[in-house]
Amino acid sequence: MISKSSVAATFSVQSQNLNSEISLSVGDNFEISDDNSDFKKSLTVQPNQNKTLYVRFSPAELGTQTGLITITSSNVSQKTINLSGIAIKLRHNYKTYIKEHLAFGSGLSQSSVKSFDLHNDMENIESIKMYVQLECPNAGCNAWDVFANILVKESVSNEWLEIGRYITPYGVDTSALERGIEIDVTDFKSLLSGTVELKAYIEVWGSDGWNLSVDFDYTEGEPDYKYYQISRIMQYNKNSLEGVIYGEDQSEFDLDKTISFGDNIQSAHLRTIITGWGHATPADSDGRRCAEWCYRTHDIKINDANRFQHEMKGIGCSSNPINNQAGNWTPDRAGWCPGMAVPLRLDNFDEDLNGKTLKFKYAFKPWVNDLQTTADNKHAYYAISTFVVLKSNEEISPAVVTN
Repeated sequence: MISKSSVAATFSVQSQNLNSEISLSVGDNFEISDDNSDFKKSLTVQPNQNKTLYVRFSPAELGTQTGLITITSSNVSQKTINLSGIAIKLRHNYKTYIKEHLAFGSGLSQSSVKSFDLHNDMENIESIKMYVQLECPNAGCNAWDVFANILVKESVSNEWLEIGRYITPYGVDTSALERGIEIDVTDFKSLLSGTVELKAYIEVWGSDGWNLSVDFDYTEGEPDYKYYQISRIMQYNKNSLEGVIYGEDQSEFDLDKTISFGDNIQSAHLRTIITGWGHATPADSDGRRCAEWCYRTHDIKINDANRFQHEMKGIGCSSNPINNQAGNWTPDRAGWCPGMAVPLRLDNFDEDLNGKTLKFKYAFKPWVNDLQTTADNKHAYYAISTFVVLKSNEEISPAVVTN
């Protein structure tokens, strides 16, 4: 249910062979009408009529609600109709990409940049969810599980920031999921307001590609905090092979940062998306090669001490509702699955950060690539993005991140 009242359902009342009117009344959370326009708690039907009436759900509180339509007349015994409905929070839905064809080849593109008008008033927005639906073009769905993401442009720096990442399924669409792949993007509330520029990318290497649709639900409620700010710490996520190289010299990647905080901060956390790619050796003792398959625990160091851990392990690929995939989708990768959203790794600070400066370092677990794999690409990569999210009930400035 998107609006405050549901779409009306119909029922019929026949009053033939009666010489008195029929009275209908409805309990709390429901309304009735004889014209599908003027809804009320009670109405009457005159004798000798065959009348189509309307009932709608207009709840006063959330959750499952039940009620009755009570039908009475002096000529017949009382009748009742059972009613029920589930009340959810008010959602504002915005459609962006609609069946956008992303593919590789002459005249085709793996990406699409477009502007969209999204929700303006964020004061009562409790959460923002993004839904990604993939459909097969006329030539059929692309065969492979590939890196894909959605980014928003930050208007001051003109930098593209990754709001969500997912992996395409093997050769099938996402229709097994009613709304598609769901990703929580509430952390980007300060950027997903008004007219925004989005970029959709799928690392597909076939001319078949995908038809992509993306929509957003802005759910009203009581926000945890009134103001949000987000800052990029690092992004090495243009595609699967432009991530941080693993097991080799990482000197060209800036994994050490300084984060400075202003005043009035009441909540702070890190938001990381990370996926491993490549079939590099030596394999682990269980045969898992890096970095798609090898299980690892990486550390985020704060002020030179290990603070947060990211476990790259199985997340249950075989339980994916998109279970009709054409390829090798059931074995667990290290932290991702074909046809699923990449998990968000949220790490909360519990200390007061007002006016402070922290040293940040992303520390990958040591491992050395022997470059002896039989795969064409000898390397291992981690495509990664990390942001710092600040919240407060007073106005705040975004954290300042420097090298």
